[in-house]
Amino acid sequence: MVGIIDYNAGNITSVERSLKKLGIEYIMSKKSTELENCSHLIFPGDGDDFYAMQEVRTLTFDSFLKRKVSQGVLLLGICVGAQIIFSHSDEGNTDCLNLVKGEIKHLSTLLPDIKEKGLKVPHMGWNNLEFSNGECPLFKNIPTSSDFYFVHSYIICPKDQTVTKAVADYGIKIPSVIQKDNIFACQFHPEKSGKVGLELLKNFCQLKAL
Repeated sequence: MVGIIDYNAGNITSVERSLKKLGIEYIMSKKSTELENCSHLIFPGDGDDFYAMQEVRTLTFDSFLKRKVSQGVLLLGICVGAQIIFSHSDEGNTDCLNLVKGEIKHLSTLLPDIKEKGLKVPHMGWNNLEFSNGECPLFKNIPTSSDFYFVHSYIICPKDQTVTKAVADYGIKIPSVIQKDNIFACQFHPEKSGKVGLELLKNFCQLKAL
């Protein structure tokens, strides 16, 4: 069973709609007890890392996610849900879940001449991916250079660069897909990325325990 974690951070409806379109059975809940028996967890999110972590802690999803990941449950973070699985975010000076070691930094911090390059913040729109660091099961039947839809101002900076499985070029190489054991994360929105996004979500939901 696939569980969608609803922690009041937005982006829930489009994920739910995508799973319905794929014919995938799921549970969506604000209560961790209702997601206890899920083999796969989708952790979406829009907006602000500080607010998102406040909601995660209020709803006790922080301890739930740490326990479930340690038990081998498959986790997919999307956008803000991808960011706050890391250690710390510069957005609101926020301590995050620390499921994967790394920092979240503003795009302009990493690319101080972004305006001179004619690029805007947030990074918004379609961008193609370049696969890296070996195979990733999320990319089954997805060609390299496929386009996915991004909306973000902050960037995942993993401590271990080998967990980065795809990057997007936006003045710098933006880590866009992460895999560390049973933890996966997408900086972009697969649920808003057309056929290839649906394929990625299907690949995740069909994964067996690693």
